[in-house]
Amino acid sequence: MEINHSRLSIVVLAGNEAEVIETCLKSCLFADELVVVLANSSDSTKEIIRDLFPKTLILEISDEYNKNFSKWRNFGLSATTGNWVLYVDADEMVTTSLKDEILLTIKNNGQHSYYVIPRQNYFLGQKVTHGGTYPDFVKRLFKKQYFSGFKGILHEEPRITGDFGCLKNTLLHYTHRNLETMVDKTLAWTDMEAEDLYNNHHPSMSWWRFPRMYLWKFWKRFLVERSFKDGVVGWISTIFESFDTFIIYARLWELQHYGKTRRSL
Repeated sequence: MEINHSRLSIVVLAGNEAEVIETCLKSCLFADELVVVLANSSDSTKEIIRDLFPKTLILEISDEYNKNFSKWRNFGLSATTGNWVLYVDADEMVTTSLKDEILLTIKNNGQHSYYVIPRQNYFLGQKVTHGGTYPDFVKRLFKKQYFSGFKGILHEEPRITGDFGCLKNTLLHYTHRNLETMVDKTLAWTDMEAEDLYNNHHPSMSWWRFPRMYLWKFWKRFLVERSFKDGVVGWISTIFESFDTFIIYARLWELQHYGKTRRSL
């Protein structure tokens, strides 16, 4: 495909996102090209996109991509034609001020190869600013001539040359909108985290590692990063993140002792 040097392509990653996909895509309509990569979506996400955003290119990935976030992002990248690429997740929203800043950066042809964006997280519907949640900088805006995609299975990093700049305006992230989605995501993510640690030959899980990892996470979030300043939601997020850490290492222990075969029974 020939790259148009005045075009911005936005790649949106989505699964079962019927609740939020409309808000996300409406905030991305300033793009010259909009690509949505769907992974194992079984709700009405696809129908909503087709009905409300008919010009959007929809790509559906196979199971081989589903647990590899770099492949997921790179699949979307391969379909873009702009010389700038912005990545947005379905539970995120581009604010008007961020949109204006991105367009101005592109108009001026940007001094840097890529840009990091401060992300404002919302937890259970509440804005949170402590516990390491803000500013949550993410690498999302790339000049395509310096960018060749992502690497890494779970914690993906861009393959890019040159230096970076930092945008001032925020990307909104509506993470863990309710307790049900929190638990569902924990089951999915901790499984992948544990497999990643297992495949990279993490040291054997002794009993003392469990309280150490749990208490370290709680101490870091609650006392060092002061999540208690976010009130009840701060308490919930800290306890849940600590529990999330415990589940990762419990699943790693299971893999180390019984392997992948028993887990699939």
